[in-house]
Amino acid sequence: MKAVRIIVGIALIFLIAFPFYWIIMSSFKPADQILKPDFVPRSFTLEHYRQLLDQTSYATNLSNSVIVAFGTMLISVLLVIPAGFAIYRMKFAGRRFVNRLILATYVFPGILLLVPVYQLMADLRLVDSLIGLIVINVTFAAPFSVWLMQGFFDSVPIALDEAAAIDGAGRMRTLMQIVLPLIGPGIATISIYAFIMAWTEFAFSSVLISSEELRTLPIGLNAIMGQYTVRWGWTTAGAVLTLLPVVVFFAFVGKYFVKGLTAGAVK
Repeated sequence: MKAVRIIVGIALIFLIAFPFYWIIMSSFKPADQILKPDFVPRSFTLEHYRQLLDQTSYATNLSNSVIVAFGTMLISVLLVIPAGFAIYRMKFAGRRFVNRLILATYVFPGILLLVPVYQLMADLRLVDSLIGLIVINVTFAAPFSVWLMQGFFDSVPIALDEAAAIDGAGRMRTLMQIVLPLIGPGIATISIYAFIMAWTEFAFSSVLISSEELRTLPIGLNAIMGQYTVRWGWTTAGAVLTLLPVVVFFAFVGKYFVKGLTAGAVK
């Protein structure tokens, strides 16, 4: 059984990692070798990366995506933390209804909201604006993030809140000084979720953004691929550069996933 698990694990790793390996290797192949089934390039070149940065608007698309992704992440965290604290740590009328209503926002597919969202953004004069994209991304990321935080808030003993109240601490002070340091993994989780969701969002970006200088990476890469011909060198190089910021960001934030949720409560 152990040998079977090892074989299955290796097979799964191969299935997951191989597409990334193929894209990375293809980005370094000369144009006449990209479509050839060579696992290792016969020769390496950086020409695709140079052309991508010099002949396309990739750098502009990258800066737009960075603004939208980090803006979405920051605003989502600032909204989700106090909202989650209110729903899962405080008692008020209608708390269960609000909790269920949060998940009800995902009953309808987001694609069905394209037309009303566009009309709303047009009324608010947020069409063709990065601020409009941030607003939309936060709207879709925040509800799920609030629901996701329930387990992290529940893992912090309520006795800590009661002890803080006895010492005269208010709700905000309890959140900032007691609860917040103990839900670091939760904050990291919703940060990564909001960042990746905004980084990869395509549907609303393609509808709300019309100016070429405001395009985000998914829209920019779609334009680079072309309508009739595909520039595989530019496409693979763009995919690698698009993946790189996510990997770097996760390398700094992902470590919080392995920490104990309430490790500081017993120290």
